[in-house]
Amino acid sequence: MERATLEAVGARYLKPDATRIFRGRLGSIHCTIEERETYANVYCKLCMPVRFPTRYISVWYTDDENKEKPIGVIEDLETFPAETRELIGSSLSHQYFELVIDRIYDVKWQFGLLFFDVGTGEGRMEFMMRWQHDRAMEHGDNGKVLLDVYENRYVIPSMDKLPTGDRDRLMRFIYW
Repeated sequence: MERATLEAVGARYLKPDATRIFRGRLGSIHCTIEERETYANVYCKLCMPVRFPTRYISVWYTDDENKEKPIGVIEDLETFPAETRELIGSSLSHQYFELVIDRIYDVKWQFGLLFFDVGTGEGRMEFMMRWQHDRAMEHGDNGKVLLDVYENRYVIPSMDKLPTGDRDRLMRFIYW
């Protein structure tokens, strides 16, 4: 089976030599393509947030009729200058809430929900997650991403780095 490229399906690649992303006078992010097209108040979304958190970033704007429209896709953010990466990271931080879990103090199951008590870089937190296969996904080589009931992301970068007891508490319920 042959895979379609972004161009083949009508998407436009945004390349560092032809795309300029910058902050406007009022603080919003703007995008100019090939010095011809300029879009104001742009924002970014991850096309594949779990598998590729720095690749395939879709850049959007809202037109005069208040409809969201895509500008194009950044294939690899690392190819852009540091200032651009910072602006895009800022935009993405408004679209996604993500915390890194470093401890799992408790997991309880009730009413089809998992209730988590975890340690994160922001401190100890509690959240609820539906006990469904699609709410816990692979992340990197040996990590997991847990999606809570509000679609917030809780990332475990590596299951091996969790203390044994923490890993056991999680794997009683998340064994896939």
